[in-house]
Amino acid sequence: MKITILDDWFDTIRHLPCYEKIAGHDVTIWNDHVQDTDKLAERLADTEVLVLIRERTKIRKELLERLPNLKLISQRSVYPHIDVEDCTRLGIMLCSGQHEGTPSYATVELTWGLILSAMRMIPQQMASLRAGNWMMGVGKSVGGRTLGIYGYGRIGSAVADIAKSFRMNVQAWGSENTLERARKAGVHVPASRDEFFQTSDIVSLHVRLYPATRGIITAHDLNQMKPSAILVNTSRAPLIEEGALVEALKNGRPGGAAVDVYEQEPVTDTAHPLLNMDNVICTPHIGYVTEDEYQVQFTDIFDQILAFEQGSPINVINTDVKLRG
Repeated sequence: MKITILDDWFDTIRHLPCYEKIAGHDVTIWNDHVQDTDKLAERLADTEVLVLIRERTKIRKELLERLPNLKLISQRSVYPHIDVEDCTRLGIMLCSGQHEGTPSYATVELTWGLILSAMRMIPQQMASLRAGNWMMGVGKSVGGRTLGIYGYGRIGSAVADIAKSFRMNVQAWGSENTLERARKAGVHVPASRDEFFQTSDIVSLHVRLYPATRGIITAHDLNQMKPSAILVNTSRAPLIEEGALVEALKNGRPGGAAVDVYEQEPVTDTAHPLLNMDNVICTPHIGYVTEDEYQVQFTDIFDQILAFEQGSPINVINTDVKLRG
């Protein structure tokens, strides 16, 4: 099969142990990012299997209709970047394992890296040293403070487990399933949504992006937060009402943020407002970007390809698809 892998910026995938699973196929790997439909159609003209790295490239109807040989899209995690109904109509199968049973520990680690960096102002302290100065301020300890987990699922619960080691109080909010899981785990659930935002010193978002969760964190929610609180987002930017975070930070509630995700990615405009706020720490969507996490992800992705090739596909999203001949 002719397999194409997009957006492998650092040429990592061919060096992973799991790459051996597909090494016998005709594999093309692109090390840049292209969204232009004409360029993608040219690159993917002969592709039978398309491998995606999360949601970096949008695979829309206009492109899909120009890929007559495409039979399978194999990826991991959610798929808001793919026109699934058009895949089904065109006979293209979508397989995506979505981390079943295991959290992304790399994302958990980055969440804590951002929490500690924001509370202790680590990037700002480093910038002060580089400018020829010594300490630029006094940070805050996390011990004794309250961590609010919005979305107590695989990742949220793992973040909460680490919080206990830091002597933090943990509370949770979100869907009814979240509240039920949190209560069963002995995690405090506030009496109301407003109370959750009002009493959390740190709010960390851990919710998958679906149409129903888009904009689920509102300007009102952010306005309930303390001027001393920080919001951490290693999930998806569109979970927050569009433009609400920047406006809230300008208004001082919350007092700071640490974000790994953005409304439009990649962010290459140095004038982006979040990049120019002293009370914000930004990273370029690297929550899942470690060699170890890639090995886990692409083992699943390549296993999906092999299962498809053997006629027993797994993790099929569009189960009604009638494959192209």
